[in-house]
Amino acid sequence: MRYEHVVVSMERKRAWDTLLCADTHHYAVRLLAREMRRVSIIWCCGMASCLFDLLSEGISDWELPALAFLVEVLDCLDLSECGEKVLEILTSQLQSESTEMRRVVLRGLVVLTSMDPSMFNLTESLGKLLWDADEDIVEMTLIVLSLLLLHKDLTIASPIALQLAEALWHLFDNDNSHVQLLSIRLFQDVITLVVAKDKKALKKHVSESLLPLFFHCHDENGRVAQASRETLLSAVRFLKRKDLKQLLKTDQMWRLAECLLGEDRSRAAERLRQALPYLRSPQEPLREAAVRFIGIAGRYLTGQQPEFRIICMALQDMTDDTSPTVSCLALQTLYINLAVQSIPSSGLQKMRDQLRQLWKSRPFLCYRG
Repeated sequence: MRYEHVVVSMERKRAWDTLLCADTHHYAVRLLAREMRRVSIIWCCGMASCLFDLLSEGISDWELPALAFLVEVLDCLDLSECGEKVLEILTSQLQSESTEMRRVVLRGLVVLTSMDPSMFNLTESLGKLLWDADEDIVEMTLIVLSLLLLHKDLTIASPIALQLAEALWHLFDNDNSHVQLLSIRLFQDVITLVVAKDKKALKKHVSESLLPLFFHCHDENGRVAQASRETLLSAVRFLKRKDLKQLLKTDQMWRLAECLLGEDRSRAAERLRQALPYLRSPQEPLREAAVRFIGIAGRYLTGQQPEFRIICMALQDMTDDTSPTVSCLALQTLYINLAVQSIPSSGLQKMRDQLRQLWKSRPFLCYRG
């Protein structure tokens, strides 16, 4: 057909060799589809039409490469005619056992929803993919959901809102900052768009999100910190907590932390356990915020020996932190908590000695503390 440049381009990308390997076959088919669409969109549309029939029949071994080709040429198709058929094919494979198949399907849904978000409703299948072990699948699922929620007239029913909210706030601490940012923004959209009569069922998940959002207001990534602050404000509005809303608007973050701990003693213990993982954060600002929060928790857990032991052990471990600021703060916080609990004088003397030694070696940090 005199498309020699396509053959040469594929050769440069080693695509012909890739076609011969079962594990990489679908990658090569994607490359071939990209090259083909550059020379003939009509050709690609004709092949896509044939693939619709094959994929509808369930062709097992050829499903993955066939779907990979179809996804690459989706934006060449007239979705007003075939959109529903494409959507049916893609959604039928959302729960496939094959990780590669799920990736290809989500790539297709990203294209589809970016072209016309109104054609695809939120489904239970997408919510389940937020728990997937593959980070790429989670990230693409978040992108699809983000595109869907751009549709202004959308409202979210309670079962789906509950499913999404629970999965999303667990992603706030993801190592991938893009996943973090997308999950925080999406959580804000979910609690804004949930049907009014279904809001009561969502309160538990919104309440559990407050502390992770509070900590990520201190995130080193400015975009994550800003998104966390805005979503935290939406969350306290959702919960109708005027006291927290006022403290957040006036930037009284540590007063807000005290309010979260002061709700009741059982909740204070729960908040403490929720804060402990942030002591292991690779980010110094988050570790420092966790030490301060745990120090405040000590005041609200006076007389609760199991919880107080947890606080002391956690702070003792942080006195060896790689950051001088964090280690100094941890030691001072530990000393204050022990003093408040009225421990025997021998224990206090040991802490005084440690603080004196710290003062001599790092006077500037102690002064700041």
